[in-house]
Amino acid sequence: MKYYLVAGEASGDLHGANLMKALKELDGQAEFRFFGGDLMQAEGGTLVKHYADMAFMGFVEVVLNLNTILKNLSLCKKDIVAYRPDVLILIDFPGFNLKIAEFAKTQGLLVCYYISPKVWAWNQKRVLKIKKVVDHLFCILPFEVDFYKSWGMEIDYVGNPLLDAVDAFKPDPNFLQNNSLAGKRIIALLPGSRKQEISRLLPDMLAVTHQFPHHQFVVAGAPSFNIEYYQQFLLNKSIPVIFNATYDLLNVAEAAVVASGTATLETALFNVPQVVVYKGNAITIGIARMLIKIKFISLVNLIMDSQVVKELIQQDCNPPGIIAELDRLVNDKAYRQKMLADYDVLDEKMGTPGASVKTAALIVKYASKK
Repeated sequence: MKYYLVAGEASGDLHGANLMKALKELDGQAEFRFFGGDLMQAEGGTLVKHYADMAFMGFVEVVLNLNTILKNLSLCKKDIVAYRPDVLILIDFPGFNLKIAEFAKTQGLLVCYYISPKVWAWNQKRVLKIKKVVDHLFCILPFEVDFYKSWGMEIDYVGNPLLDAVDAFKPDPNFLQNNSLAGKRIIALLPGSRKQEISRLLPDMLAVTHQFPHHQFVVAGAPSFNIEYYQQFLLNKSIPVIFNATYDLLNVAEAAVVASGTATLETALFNVPQVVVYKGNAITIGIARMLIKIKFISLVNLIMDSQVVKELIQQDCNPPGIIAELDRLVNDKAYRQKMLADYDVLDEKMGTPGASVKTAALIVKYASKK
């Protein structure tokens, strides 16, 4: 069968690649065309647009880049029509993908949505639109099942694909030696994968390093950027930026400073105590605070429905705040142990790996019935 996938950010590229791998095992004739990234491209098929040219975060940022977004939407629609896939698979990225779903339904295409839009956070009435334009919705967070049922929508709960990625991870035994990190206590800095995130968060992250002389800070570089991009923030600091090895970095880290997003859950799954940071456009944040109905921003806290990890948002996201929390994470044994114990409960809530395989099997089943 012919599959068209749309992923608009780094996490979607990861989950899309794992899904493609699972689809190939079930469908020997699988052909792929997609919006995505390097990981999906490594699985084969044709990359139409890289997510690095698509990921705009926040209300103001979307307005400022509206022309680019509209061009990407137009390209995607035309390419889908030309390709005529047996099934369209949309991965997260709701601002873009719900528009593509709406269009695809007018073309009579089977629309599968993997990693459901976080409509429980704000504007919950969008569920009504999802019911109209999505044929099959695959959810990855435990509490989403009851939420969608409350709106009269049946969904497939497949578990979380991050468990697949972490389960498949094989540590590089030479990681520390190859990066001159052997014998050092490491604090990982994960400033995100979007240019806006990195430019807003990395300077504050780097500003705390002098307070921890006995630790080596290491930046997890986003695959869509190069070392030259990061050097503008490093200002000759002796802090390495390591690309395509975030899991290896988390595997050896004592603590981490993490941009809000998928990485917060990944960090928890690696049992690394963390502080979560987020800083956006002031207008965007103001609008979000009026609209969003959730108590937390990090996936760890959302799934646990309590504050497991500290969240430093907007004005609270500053060097003194990060320093204070990092100090607790590396020096307060009771504080560390409480967070690690909460991570154990999180692991139980998350369940077992297999989301990619389950989702692929359901997609093949639904597409075969069409």
